[in-house]
Amino acid sequence: MKRLIPRLLLAPAIGTLFLWMIVPLGMTIYFSLIRYNLMQPDQTGFAGLENFEFFVTDPSFGAAVVNTLLLLGSVILVTVVLGVAIALLIHEPFPGRGIVRVLLISPFFVMPTVNALLWKNMMMNPIYGVLAQVWIFFGAQPVDWLTDHPLFSVIVMVAWQWLPFATLIFMTALQSMDTEQLEAARMDGATYLQQLRYLYLPHLGRSIAVVVMIEMIFLLGVFAEIYTTTAGGPGDASTNVTFLIFKQALLNFDAGVASAGALFAVVLANVASLFLIRLVGKNLDK
Repeated sequence: MKRLIPRLLLAPAIGTLFLWMIVPLGMTIYFSLIRYNLMQPDQTGFAGLENFEFFVTDPSFGAAVVNTLLLLGSVILVTVVLGVAIALLIHEPFPGRGIVRVLLISPFFVMPTVNALLWKNMMMNPIYGVLAQVWIFFGAQPVDWLTDHPLFSVIVMVAWQWLPFATLIFMTALQSMDTEQLEAARMDGATYLQQLRYLYLPHLGRSIAVVVMIEMIFLLGVFAEIYTTTAGGPGDASTNVTFLIFKQALLNFDAGVASAGALFAVVLANVASLFLIRLVGKNLDK
């Protein structure tokens, strides 16, 4: 009875969570195996793997996968490197440190669509944007970032928003660092680079692994920045897997192919998650 009662009390919550997860997944699998195009309601029936074949043979598929990987790798690299650097920079006490920390964290609370609009209209506009005015001040021709460098522009927007998250995690981790080890290393004549290599970075190893795992899971679904600024273009220059699924679902009205693409994204996310869980597990065991 002691074991049965807790399980019975947990059963409603577990059952609700299970249904909340399994019902959408089951419907996605179902739609991916049938012909279901809203523009062609007369064509129905079992499709087998045709939707999957159509999705992976889409001319935009290869570019979308490459862009997704580039977006993931670039944003994670930028946020981890700059996050560690900023966390170390503001770790030591200085006047106004509390205000600086609040300002550094605040971009993370900006909604993705607002973030994209800010960069599109305020920073990267080739006529009146801040970057255009800087270029004009130095006598250079302003750059139309969203047209000439669309994927790079999206990477900058997403990295700007996720950098505070990484910085916050690293700042918190540094608070638990043993100051006696640092003082002993300084007394022994260790340079800052030696302290960084042998003390700071090993201490931040777990935090870096956690940041990489969380960011990779969430960044697989980047959509608002692309939809608001470049719409996946020019061509497929900034199209990722998520935006390709959107095009199949809401532009081509093909729910079957979109469902097949969603399952591909689920597989991609699970492969990445398994890899990252092992990475985090190794860091936690150290």
